[in-house]
Amino acid sequence: MHVEHLDCAEMNIPVMPHFVAHVLVCHTDAGLVLVDTGFGTLDYVDPGRRIGPMRHLLRPGSDDRSSAVRQLERAGHTADDVTHIVLTHLDIDHVGGIADFPHATVHTTADEYAAAFTNPDWNDKVRYRHAQMEHDVVWRTHEGRGDVWDHGLTGHEVLPGIVLVPMPGHSRGHAAVAVDAGDRGWLFHAGDACFDASAYASTSPAGRPLRKYRTVRGFEWSVGRDHQAIRENHRTLARLDAEPDVTVIPAHDQRIFDDLAGGR
Repeated sequence: MHVEHLDCAEMNIPVMPHFVAHVLVCHTDAGLVLVDTGFGTLDYVDPGRRIGPMRHLLRPGSDDRSSAVRQLERAGHTADDVTHIVLTHLDIDHVGGIADFPHATVHTTADEYAAAFTNPDWNDKVRYRHAQMEHDVVWRTHEGRGDVWDHGLTGHEVLPGIVLVPMPGHSRGHAAVAVDAGDRGWLFHAGDACFDASAYASTSPAGRPLRKYRTVRGFEWSVGRDHQAIRENHRTLARLDAEPDVTVIPAHDQRIFDDLAGGR
């Protein structure tokens, strides 16, 4: 399928390289499918209520031009063209845009839904912002590890060629999303399973050397839930990155976005 790359958040975190919110737009027979959403238009209208105290760290700005719905509108689409949204997890900078697509079915793991809504612990209650998800969301949750997929992993094929691959660690129910992009192979949107691509690769998809961002790795560690699982996820991403038919996409590394967005 044809896949486009969008950066759907403006984040200006002090002493960090610029963070993107890498969103995939998948053109399918069922309509447009988004992988993650970044911030939505309402997040820019009322950041205090929807983003909360994290807005002081993320510094999202005040212009909604980067939101997925505004970018799609400029490309000639409407919000109703988006029929499904597949989320890596429910953190504020990944889920905020779902309110702009009220008729889309929103997919997540059952574990992530439980962490946010039905069985949160203290950390989860602080983590998730229900104000971003208070509209009549059409949820579809996916239980357990799923079926055997590829490359030694399991997952849930939520739509033909789109697989939700459980990868907990950053959050309780975090997942990656693998998209079959035809001649481009599998695009493996790793969400926040890794913040700094140099943790699993020495070069970017275009062959550029990747320097280590120690501040980014420290931030990843501070907001991650299970450090042992995060380490294992990095090893899994390194193994996938070595496969010729897989492109690993961390959600926030601008170097990877810049390489891939040029071909959108």
